[in-house]
Amino acid sequence: MSQHDSPQVVVTLPDGSELEVERGATVEDVAYEIGPGLGKDTVAGVVDGDLVDKATPLEGDVTLEIVTDQSEEYLQCVRHTAAHVFAQALQRLYPEAKLAIGPPTDEGFYYDVAGVDLDEADLADIEAEMQEIVAADYDLERLTVDREEILETYADNPFKRDILETEAAGEDPVSVYQQDDWRDLCQGPHVDSTGDVGAVKLLEISSAYWRGEETNEQLTRVYGTAFESEADLEDFLERREEAQERDHRKIGREMDLFSVPDHSPGCVHFHPAGMAIRRELEEYVRGKNEELGYEEVWTPELNKAELWKPTGHYDAFKEEGEMFAWVQDDTEYGLKPMNCANHAYVYGNDRRSYRDLPLKYSEFGTVYRNEQSGELSGMLRVRGLTQDDGHAFVRPDQLEEELTRTIRVIEEMYDTFDLEVLYKLETKGDNAIGSDEKWDNATEALRASLEAEGLDYEVEHGEAAFYGPKIGLDARDALGREWTIGTVQVDFNIPERLDLTYTGEDNEPHRPVTIHRALLGSFERFMGVLIEHFKGNFPLWLAPEQVRVLPLAERHEDYAEEIAAELSDFRVEVETRDWTIGRKIAEAHEDRLPYMLIVGDDEVEAGTVSVRDRQEREAGGVDIGDFRAHLEDEYAEKRTSVDFLE
Repeated sequence: MSQHDSPQVVVTLPDGSELEVERGATVEDVAYEIGPGLGKDTVAGVVDGDLVDKATPLEGDVTLEIVTDQSEEYLQCVRHTAAHVFAQALQRLYPEAKLAIGPPTDEGFYYDVAGVDLDEADLADIEAEMQEIVAADYDLERLTVDREEILETYADNPFKRDILETEAAGEDPVSVYQQDDWRDLCQGPHVDSTGDVGAVKLLEISSAYWRGEETNEQLTRVYGTAFESEADLEDFLERREEAQERDHRKIGREMDLFSVPDHSPGCVHFHPAGMAIRRELEEYVRGKNEELGYEEVWTPELNKAELWKPTGHYDAFKEEGEMFAWVQDDTEYGLKPMNCANHAYVYGNDRRSYRDLPLKYSEFGTVYRNEQSGELSGMLRVRGLTQDDGHAFVRPDQLEEELTRTIRVIEEMYDTFDLEVLYKLETKGDNAIGSDEKWDNATEALRASLEAEGLDYEVEHGEAAFYGPKIGLDARDALGREWTIGTVQVDFNIPERLDLTYTGEDNEPHRPVTIHRALLGSFERFMGVLIEHFKGNFPLWLAPEQVRVLPLAERHEDYAEEIAAELSDFRVEVETRDWTIGRKIAEAHEDRLPYMLIVGDDEVEAGTVSVRDRQEREAGGVDIGDFRAHLEDEYAEKRTSVDFLE
């Protein structure tokens, strides 16, 4: 008898123990089977990695984690309920509002609505109504309703009907949640009552397209957040305010680093100051590539679409609508969405011997992805991006060593930027191509390289690219936020699909293995992260302007120019505007200068400078040679802090 025919199912708990229960038993039933206290405290469950309502029946063998108010997932349930509280409050004040979707997010929740004209000024009234609903402590009850009844309920709501015809297609009855006299189509899970929400806050309004498709109706999206306590909410709002102060778009404007004009949506224009940072990053990466034995190449953005068809990239990117492609003279062309096929062409352009491998190509390659307009965000989410890309073609016996060397260099690089790295091993997903054996070999090579370096890592099941498993690199910044940046991927499939070979010692053809890696990811995204991480206060080696010389009066300007000439290897400017010295200093601080040098009569006479740093520390009578020597050391060592006056 198969497990599908058995009246019993096996539930595997987080500690590895197993529990046999009747098929159809709910998450809550299992919790009571474990113990009455746990059953009473159950809010939801995590079944095979998915957060579900406690009333969810178990129809097969599963892994199960019981969610209580002590679980990490509990806050997600709180926020999901807060979204319902918002929707109920909105429809109390605006009965004509049509609800679309309202999911929880990492920082709160949002709800997409139509049929009502809202602006920021309306949020206070809606929030006040939400507070009344929370204070009323309405029970949340999960109900099942006949499909025909719910379709009639949503006769004038095309969004809920669309959900019923897609996600809930075939379901009868359908799940809804009711609080007081209000209900909403939903799969859950939720907390037990509106009173459990604790503290709520509406944050902002934006727009969104239904289903994320620009051809669909535009909706109003209201963002909010919720916590169990007011203290937690206040902590969040303080962090959010700090994050807004660090917003790379705001700082980018203030420092004139970059722009994303309307004529190039999703494509960053680097201004001179921003380009100075980018050049430093490029040279830093070049040095690391040389250390790893990569040779730099350049490949064009424009290619025939045929280039990407054998690898599977064409189907993958076209299916998601992410490739810019067009037909000309009966031939389809595209802007490359990645660099690997071009690098594979360079490899395959000549005969290769086992003695030639590893063969490694690096490129600051510009690629294009057709991201949705509503998802674009400054430098962090773009359509045109330049990756610090690299592909190593190695023999199987060289794979683990090459991966380990790469990861070691990545550790050093992120430490240079004072960023904590989080490693995530992403394994085979449903869209994978190639044999299980190749995937297993590739995954184990990545795992071994992480463990060889003694690194902690998370396993994210099913999250790999279609052509091979990878190590995703997330950076944790000064505010504790995590940013997905670089990647290291192992690929047995593309060499086979493109018929890449090398001649082995046995004089027979063999397949190389390809390692895809981007150390920083893209320069656009990485710079956006750095701007927010450093709050625009870049370390000396990255600062667009490193030193500004401030003459006290016009008669000191010639000496100021002499000082600037002494420091000409650095990015130095002389402030010649007819301002008081106080205003010059204030402007230099506003411009986030690492160092300013003040020169007046005393400095001219003694041949010295007065040094002031961004922490407002000062020292007078400094020999310019000593200061220059310090700059050289601070720059060469790529220190993250300005430390001449420490």
